[in-house]
Amino acid sequence: MLVSREVRPGAAPVEIFEDVIVIKDLEVWCHVGVTNEERSQRQKLLVTMEMTRDLSMAARTDQLVHSIDYQRVCEKVKQLVLEKSWRLIEAMTGDILQSLHSNFRFSNVTVEIRKFALPDTAYVAIHMSRQRP
Repeated sequence: MLVSREVRPGAAPVEIFEDVIVIKDLEVWCHVGVTNEERSQRQKLLVTMEMTRDLSMAARTDQLVHSIDYQRVCEKVKQLVLEKSWRLIEAMTGDILQSLHSNFRFSNVTVEIRKFALPDTAYVAIHMSRQRP
């Protein structure tokens, strides 16, 4: 993905690319809900994560050290949801973002959580993004 074109006086334009790793619909079972009754049993949620990072070195070297280990990302998220419970999926999303920022290198991360709790809807979703300073 072309992010910007940097132009310096007297120099040729330099294109800056950022690449995205997407983990779509990771199934997690967790205790989440406003009421005690809703939190009493685990419920299925789907988590999608998009992590932006320059992956050109990984593409050239075929070495995981130059990428994001998406198996570890999934393991971290699953471990977190097993250890905690939340009233709001907004808080859950924030905790996942915090965990990803603490454990992985990327320039931007977006997390979407889908919850299947309301009748007459396909799902309710929270979509949050954070950029590394």
